[in-house]
Amino acid sequence: MHKTGRETASFFERLAPLAARALHAEVVICPAFVNIPFAVEAAKSTVIEIGAQDVFWLQEGAYTGEVSAPMLAAAGCQWVIVGHSERRQYFGETDETVFKKTCAALDAGLKPIVCVGERLEQREAGATEAVLDEQFAGGLARLTAEQFRRVVIAYEPVWAIGTGKTATPEMAAEAHRFLRGRIRGKFGEETANACRILYGGSVKPDNIQALMAQPDLDGALVGGASLEPASFTAIVNYK
Repeated sequence: MHKTGRETASFFERLAPLAARALHAEVVICPAFVNIPFAVEAAKSTVIEIGAQDVFWLQEGAYTGEVSAPMLAAAGCQWVIVGHSERRQYFGETDETVFKKTCAALDAGLKPIVCVGERLEQREAGATEAVLDEQFAGGLARLTAEQFRRVVIAYEPVWAIGTGKTATPEMAAEAHRFLRGRIRGKFGEETANACRILYGGSVKPDNIQALMAQPDLDGALVGGASLEPASFTAIVNYK
């Protein structure tokens, strides 16, 4: 929940030239709902694509305050984040609602970035794999193979976001390998190898290189470091 429309336009003015050479990756910015039109306009003629931070699972109705997938697509979004840890923690998101939102996004032609990850007490209890398995089974595993091929996964160790605790690249890779194994068991080797799994635990310019050196990390879901164009493009252009 950052930036006004004017601040969003200014952000893109500074970001666009810095990200112009980022042809090795897809660059996606997901602003607040009210800033999507500003972002879409500012991203024209750039390599940057626009997504939303959340979506509702029905197309229309008496759901005051919600935004549907067709609305997002009509506004110019190509992506949407689903099941972010903050949505789960503060707003009651469940594996069931994540599944329904993912399906709604796919039906509207959006590309969902589906988030999974464990909290601190779950990590300390040694329950990381159990939590990831439950989240995968409750949502992603219920998709058809065709649907799943259009999804990107983001692993967010909630305990490593804003807590001062840090997930090492090896810890991140271990979780990614586990998830890819579950994908392999459900959808097969080819789909598992093709699926992109992003890492989203306090990604910064000073740790992106070590993270991306891990073979099972396919990209990053960047939080606070994305608020300034210089730090975000340092992550994008880490090579």
